[in-house]
Amino acid sequence: MWDIVCTQSLYFRHTTTAMSKTLLTLTVLLLSSICSQAGRITGTVKNQKGEILPYASVFVKGSTLGTTTNSQGNYFIDLVPGTYTITCQYVGYTKAEKTITVTAGNLTVNFELDVQQTTMKEVVVKANAEDPAYEIIRNAIRKRKDYLAPLDSFTCEAYIKTLVKTRKMPKKVLGKKIEDNDKQEMGVDSTGKGIIHLSESLTKIAYKKPDKVKLEVLSGRESGSSSGYGFNFPTFINFYNNNVNVLTSQLNPRGFVSPIADAALNYYAYKYLGSFWEDGKEINQIQVTARRNFEPLFNGTINITEGDWRIHSLELTLTKKSQLELMDTMRIKQIHVPVTKDVWQTKDQVVYFTFNLFGFDAVGNFLNVYNKYETTPTFNKKYFNNVVIKYDTAINKKSKAYWDSIRPVQLELEEAKDYKIKDSMNQYRRDSVWTKAHIDSMRRRQGKITPMKILYNGFSRYNYNPKAPTWFTWKPLLQLVQYNTAEGLVAGAQATVQRSFPKLKQQISFTPAVRYGFSNQHLNAWATLQWWKRSFTWGEDGGTTSRSQWSLSGGKRVSQFNPDNPITPLINSLYTLFDRRNYMKIYENYFGQLTFNKRFDSDLRITGELLYEDRIPIDNTTDFSIFKDKDKVFTPNYPWEKIGSQFIRHQALIAGVSVQYQPGQRYIQYPNSKQAIGSKYPTFSASFKKGIEALGSDVDFDKWSFSVWDDMNFKLRGAMKYRLSIGGFINDNKVPIQDYRHFNGNQLFFASKYLNSFQLAPYYDNSTTASFYAVGHLEHHFNGFLTNKIPLFKRLNWHLVGGSNAFFVNKNNNYVEVFGGIENIFKVIRVDVVASYLNGNKGQVGIRLGLGGLIGGAIQLPQ
Repeated sequence: MWDIVCTQSLYFRHTTTAMSKTLLTLTVLLLSSICSQAGRITGTVKNQKGEILPYASVFVKGSTLGTTTNSQGNYFIDLVPGTYTITCQYVGYTKAEKTITVTAGNLTVNFELDVQQTTMKEVVVKANAEDPAYEIIRNAIRKRKDYLAPLDSFTCEAYIKTLVKTRKMPKKVLGKKIEDNDKQEMGVDSTGKGIIHLSESLTKIAYKKPDKVKLEVLSGRESGSSSGYGFNFPTFINFYNNNVNVLTSQLNPRGFVSPIADAALNYYAYKYLGSFWEDGKEINQIQVTARRNFEPLFNGTINITEGDWRIHSLELTLTKKSQLELMDTMRIKQIHVPVTKDVWQTKDQVVYFTFNLFGFDAVGNFLNVYNKYETTPTFNKKYFNNVVIKYDTAINKKSKAYWDSIRPVQLELEEAKDYKIKDSMNQYRRDSVWTKAHIDSMRRRQGKITPMKILYNGFSRYNYNPKAPTWFTWKPLLQLVQYNTAEGLVAGAQATVQRSFPKLKQQISFTPAVRYGFSNQHLNAWATLQWWKRSFTWGEDGGTTSRSQWSLSGGKRVSQFNPDNPITPLINSLYTLFDRRNYMKIYENYFGQLTFNKRFDSDLRITGELLYEDRIPIDNTTDFSIFKDKDKVFTPNYPWEKIGSQFIRHQALIAGVSVQYQPGQRYIQYPNSKQAIGSKYPTFSASFKKGIEALGSDVDFDKWSFSVWDDMNFKLRGAMKYRLSIGGFINDNKVPIQDYRHFNGNQLFFASKYLNSFQLAPYYDNSTTASFYAVGHLEHHFNGFLTNKIPLFKRLNWHLVGGSNAFFVNKNNNYVEVFGGIENIFKVIRVDVVASYLNGNKGQVGIRLGLGGLIGGAIQLPQ
């Protein structure tokens, strides 16, 4: 604390008058004297058997100033001279206190804690009598809302340390060998053991009712990195909430039921273990047991104070049987202390975890120590804004001496060693990064360009020039191979050259591409030139960011009639060759396209576009397929469901503009950038396109659309996603088939893009130029709700999903489909049964296989 005061004094000294300079200089000298006279208290916390007690809470009685022991039971705390009572507390042990007198020197204060001895209350034993724990829990539930947010506002500081260590690593990841150099950079030995992440940070937390929160990350440090910020966000785990979030929703999107939630008695069984006394207050110890496995529930102990029924401390565990995702186990320990006479807050919290994923076997912990609670803070009018996390501009520029002075938890030997080795390696890399020897070494590590890389893997090259950084990326040739009935076998090539201008914060890229059809013998070649700029400026209210991008494309290409590209070339190739179904319909076009994108600080996004196409029809030129079926005939290479014959070559000049906005957007403000992190409100978008009959263009139309979409998490009852759209043609004088409003159909066994397509609808049969249409997509992900009652499903952690897709044009052109399925199969797969209704009549029933679940739902497939 005094270091901060000293630093602030030095800053102001350079901005005052000569007299002020003299006064402030004297102040600095005085404060420096006080700093130098502070005494350091060190010690070790053990139990009666001499066993260390890791992460015990040690603090000054009557204040929130304190620390936590490290995993070896060691601690230190710096105090100015005076007399103090030091309190040591550990879940399951009796609290101990020692009164000490601090001088300018060091003082050793060790603690030996006794196992908590509980006494049982005298109760009248009756047949079928209820355990006393239930009445205690009922009282705690009644008081829950009072303690959920007991202060109108407060600030505090959180010291956060994150440690992750591997116990075992795989030899390969996704088929790629983990080289020894990679292991060395990660910080593990040849057997795969070692610290792979170590970071610490100091964050100021500010809160004001009803829901205003701001985190100011004052400093951050990550082992082996001079640019990383570490893990800076306090892992708030508030058991006064009915539904408890633990670290991230990916661990369980449903959240976990608190042992003192309003409906907790339906989920938990409780057992009274006895009570103990601290500072004249009786503490009840309750054993918490989940009534059912494979529910989002905790197991462990929670200590509740007698009379005021608040949480004193707890130790609760989650496992795979708690529907815990990604992690194998997670153990949470908390100690609460009074910050005022009537208000208690979390003093320290440790989250231990283990995971074994993709062959990585690791353990770790998140340690949070909360200090310097201020319960009556004052905030300026603009303090709480849309920036909820703000990084100090000098966050990772702090010295080792700074961290030694503010760190409330003593580093362990292996942690200190990890910092020393990795920071030294990082410094060496920084010193030598632009030397010729290092550049040559890094270039060699990129490897040779082999036939396998050209055909299958692809490759990229970087020139390692800080003044003119340039990248070259090659797309593997086999990814561009396809087959269709218009071109036959198709081969292509594509590469990208990208150049960055660091001082201007600009980038430019050039992507040429070529495509050849062996059956129609057509060669198509086109290219895209892109330029984008990112700006960030500091103002009175914080940082402002914006992003701009221009894109110029031209040449001769092949396009699908539906610009949303509802069919991927690979899947179309498989269906054409093996099932004689050529669903993808394409045409050639000479084109020129200019696009501008602008993303503002408010996350408002505007896109403008001007497109010219000379559209050329191409017909089927091959009838080849691997399997022949006389009952299956290839259909013409145009939307035959909608137009009776091939379209006539024509030209189209089209201008368009679109706007997207999500109100209430919140941000993380980094020292040199700003990142949107979402909002509680839905996203809105609007677009307008104009077909211009000029400069030889044959089109004349005006069409518009408006959409809204959102994801809504109902916790225990699952999550709902929806997308609603309306639109139509104001003018449809001349509308070629390419410019119709197409509804993304799907005739394949593999699911098309969820919330943007119709799984059983035809591709072009319902395309329209009507003056109005409406589209709706809705799906509900139960995330274990209901299936946790089915033995097989809850063990496999398979989840139900259901919903509907529909569009309406008129009574003769409308479509509805409903679906139900299972997702999170092996964390990746989703299977749906879909039933459709076309124009009010029953259509068909089909099965669709897609990606869905914890991992599958996050995978974006290329078009």
